Amino acid sequence: MPLQIPKIDDRRYQDLLDEALARIPVHNPEWTNFNRSDPGVTLIELFAFMTESLLYRANLIPERNRLKFLQLLGIPLQPAASAQGLVVLTNERGGAQTVTLKANLEARAGQVPFRTVRGLDVLPVEGRVYYKKPIVNDPLIIDYYSQLYASFQETATLDIIDFQLYETTLLDGGSGETGVTLGQDTIDGSLWIALLARENAKPENVLEEIAGKTLSLGIVPALDETSQSLRPAGLANLENTPLLIYELPKLPPGGKLSADPEQRVLEYKPLDARSETNVLTEPGIVEITLPSVGELKAWLNLNLDPLESGADDFPPSLEDTKLSDRLVTWLRVRPAAAAARVRLLWVGINAAQIVQKAHVELEVLPNGNGEPDQVAKLSRTPVVPRSVQLWVETKEWSEIDDLLAAGSEVAKPNLRQQPGAKAQSSQNSEVFMVNPEAGEIRFGDGSHGKRPPQNGNIRVAYDYGVGAAGNVGANSINASPGLPAGLKVTNPVRTWGGTDAETVSAGEKQITRFLQHRDRLVTVNDFETIALRTPGVEIGRVEIIPAFNPKLAPNEPGDAPGAVTVMVIPRFDAKQPDAPQPDRIFLAAVCRYLDERRLVTTEIIVTAPVYKPIWISIGINVVASYAVSEVREAVKKVLTEYLAPLGKDGVNLSGDQILLLTAPERVRQNRGWRLRKPVTAQEILAAATRVEGVLFVNQVLLAQGDSAPQEQVPMNGLELPRILGISVAIGDAVSLNQLRGQATPGSTGTKKRRTVPIPVIPEEC
Repeated sequence: MPLQIPKIDDRRYQDLLDEALARIPVHNPEWTNFNRSDPGVTLIELFAFMTESLLYRANLIPERNRLKFLQLLGIPLQPAASAQGLVVLTNERGGAQTVTLKANLEARAGQVPFRTVRGLDVLPVEGRVYYKKPIVNDPLIIDYYSQLYASFQETATLDIIDFQLYETTLLDGGSGETGVTLGQDTIDGSLWIALLARENAKPENVLEEIAGKTLSLGIVPALDETSQSLRPAGLANLENTPLLIYELPKLPPGGKLSADPEQRVLEYKPLDARSETNVLTEPGIVEITLPSVGELKAWLNLNLDPLESGADDFPPSLEDTKLSDRLVTWLRVRPAAAAARVRLLWVGINAAQIVQKAHVELEVLPNGNGEPDQVAKLSRTPVVPRSVQLWVETKEWSEIDDLLAAGSEVAKPNLRQQPGAKAQSSQNSEVFMVNPEAGEIRFGDGSHGKRPPQNGNIRVAYDYGVGAAGNVGANSINASPGLPAGLKVTNPVRTWGGTDAETVSAGEKQITRFLQHRDRLVTVNDFETIALRTPGVEIGRVEIIPAFNPKLAPNEPGDAPGAVTVMVIPRFDAKQPDAPQPDRIFLAAVCRYLDERRLVTTEIIVTAPVYKPIWISIGINVVASYAVSEVREAVKKVLTEYLAPLGKDGVNLSGDQILLLTAPERVRQNRGWRLRKPVTAQEILAAATRVEGVLFVNQVLLAQGDSAPQEQVPMNGLELPRILGISVAIGDAVSLNQLRGQATPGSTGTKKRRTVPIPVIPEEC
């Protein structure tokens, strides 16, 4: 039983008044009028009210002592995290020159400030991203286009030419888009970025302005990766991560392609590109150095057949002639040969990475008092970690994690050296410690860290954020006071990663766990409780499987010493509400948080569940006094919740509530379908029978995917059931084939040696 905080006196106003009135006959028998109009009773009521206030203040003493003891433990609250995102800067009305902007440029979404991380060149061009989207080939249309493009078949007698029609599609990254998979949703596996001159500007003049400059290309991947690993000696190891190649047309001598298709060589030249992040695992910026004017030009297609525009390996055809006239050159983005699946949500030029923070320059703190353990509080919170710069008088002091590691302000002799050796301190003493959540700065006591001198001036510069309020929607950032005239700023996608600081009540619940594991991943409970505290993500369920590696399937837990699998399920998923899946940002956040706390010899695999599709058809009889429709829907709801990956109503207990559960309570807690527990028809029958209004269950049909009905669907490893379809009928159960409503797909297509993309000619009235 947990210790209860005692109360010094729990009497209230009425108790004090009744007790005082009861003592009157004992001490003053002559007093017989106890009505409220009596002046004596009024005085007793007044003193009872004052006494109640004193008792309230006295009862706070145990609570204040408890909080003080907890404060002395030195366990800080989890600080707030700043949001981050991408912005695009456009030069619509400014000068026709490249504008170079420095880092730390402020941009705003209403009253929420952001700062750019790096500087960039804002090129005087517009970037539009296209891809060749395949369309269904009609035999009659293919025969028609085969006659139009007969020259392609004549030039490749050794190849079997198959024409594939496509339409030029714009990738704008709108909220309704789910991204484009380069290997599946495009014919040539590429994205094509058209660099367009501004209206009323000549493309040849623009070439001179952008030649040799740096193109900042922002990329937002469609984050659907289901697993990340932490190797024993490194950070998140994303195996087989594909790389992107950035290319420009390679000009032949003279800049013209051969008029003879058989002698024509269509080549692209790779560009130098660098990025501080892997843009296929998290949004980021790729800096591409553009070549000189001579190498930047596109082909001079004056001697080509008009039908060849957009065909084969040529860039996609632009239907709008006004856009074609503004075209400066094409930039092709494609995956490397090792890439099998690259899915991108948004791509754009003149992009910059931003972080939600505001800067405070040279705030004046109270002067030093010369006393040990001086504390000063900043005016703005929460403070961005590692952003504080502090000066005492004219000298800059450095930040430290623990003042006990600081040196003494007075040099001490080393007794291990011979007499006469110079006294010195091997550790820096001019240090301070910061509590980012509370915005407090603490100085040393003299023995560990120098004390600020009495009346010494203290100045500080730092950054602060607004926590979860920094997660703003797309196009919310639209102002920047430091931008030159004519430039605009906006965010094409929402910002992410902002989270509020940990509350006091939540932080107190972590103290017991912290004292047990010191924020280190040792036991299964340590992994679970620490993973649930990952900032910036909402985790609905965590499963820890020690000595298990899902990549070694079909192994069982215990077969992989040194490996720990952490299966995480988000609390909400807009794409799959019934089967939530974490994306790459979610997994990367958990990886980074666990990596700082794991043992160096432990391999951690942070992964998503594997959902196994099942179909359920059940026939029931309903009690006569119940409505059939209500009972039918109640059975569906019960079975859906019974097989759900999360707890009741799709939401588990919060991380703080789970921390308070003992090991047996965690097992009993409804946290979703248990791992490695098979789904059986008998168990579904029992769950449906317990629904109020069900007279009895006639039949239960259960199947996995397209298979025949079976009594049991096994669940191995990280597999969890996902109901693709459920039918509750009165009487006999509906057949599974009727429920699935699909036929067995047959084999389609023939072996192709070469596919030639052909643009569809738009119809005109």
